[in-house]
Amino acid sequence: MRNNKQILEGSRAVALTIKNIAPSVVSAYPITPQTHIVEDLAKFKADGKATYEYVRAESEFAAASIIAGASATGVRVYSATSSQGLLLMAEVVFNIAGLRLPAVMTIANRGISSPITIWNDHQDAMTIRDAGWIMFFAENHQEAVAQHLLAYKLAEKLHLPAMVNIDGFVLTHSYEPVVIPTKAEVKKYLPNYKPKSGNYLDPSNPVTMGSFARPQYYQEIRQELHEDLTSSLKEIEKEYKLLQKTLGKNIATTEPSGLVDYYGPKNAKTVIVAMGSVVGTLKETIDKNRSVGLLKIKTFRPFPNQAVMDNLKRAKNVAVIEKAISMGNIGPLAGEVRSACQNKVRANIKSFIAGLGGRDITQDRIKKIINISQKDNHNNQAIFIK
Repeated sequence: MRNNKQILEGSRAVALTIKNIAPSVVSAYPITPQTHIVEDLAKFKADGKATYEYVRAESEFAAASIIAGASATGVRVYSATSSQGLLLMAEVVFNIAGLRLPAVMTIANRGISSPITIWNDHQDAMTIRDAGWIMFFAENHQEAVAQHLLAYKLAEKLHLPAMVNIDGFVLTHSYEPVVIPTKAEVKKYLPNYKPKSGNYLDPSNPVTMGSFARPQYYQEIRQELHEDLTSSLKEIEKEYKLLQKTLGKNIATTEPSGLVDYYGPKNAKTVIVAMGSVVGTLKETIDKNRSVGLLKIKTFRPFPNQAVMDNLKRAKNVAVIEKAISMGNIGPLAGEVRSACQNKVRANIKSFIAGLGGRDITQDRIKKIINISQKDNHNNQAIFIK
């Protein structure tokens, strides 16, 4: 495959990828740091370079409602948001999953109020982690491109919505080398969306979507969503490998799994677990300390319990570094890791909270985390790194 790398802003890379995926309806409300994505998409439409219907909504709640309605008619849709915008969408985000609509969104992750911040952390995405969406987290621009292709393929195949999380400003506003697949290349992996009859609203074949559920039915409907989301782990791996085979690893990234990736020495006694753009800094730090390993989480929902356990089973100390806190408990990613490892991994798993509101997670702070993680005391509280 070709290797036409461009130096692009992260938001531009996402917008170009979405343009080539060719949704039928795009609807969004601008919010920092997501704005550049939807500005580019609006300009593509205004310049005649795209044929989608672009709807500038009056709020994020309206934008989510517009793509929900459009998706229910059987067309490919897209939206993007951040922070308070995602929270305003929350009701519709749950509805989209419950209706089994294959919507795709980009979340330019940003801290939530109060106090007000426009900078990056993952508290927005963690707030709606139980809505029923497939959730990817990208380390860099190229991974974000690949995950959007993967998101559409899985959403339309499994009738599950999917979101790609990219760190606000850190990725959305930075420039990196990236390969954007052409429309022709996209179609090799992601053909035009053609939903089956009965899965969308059609006057010639009426169906009920979002019906009233009595107690004797509601639990089974939610259970079905849970089980389908959980079982999508196998499909994520299958489609990730197909993406690599079809478009080449220069577009799909070279990592062997779409769920997690291990970096560093085999059988490391200390392993860091993290997701998002901080992984790049972690890799640079580990390159200077070859006794420490790194487990990158690429898919947060469904959570890859088995893959996490397999990669941590020989570790003595596990440091989970994340840009979110489950108030009154530990970090949400740390809670997931502990649950996956319970009674199966004997490692001392510590929860480290860093980078809230855009604070830099420097190599010095990472070294501090490594030192604390290697102490024998079992700390069940969240450890905030300043």
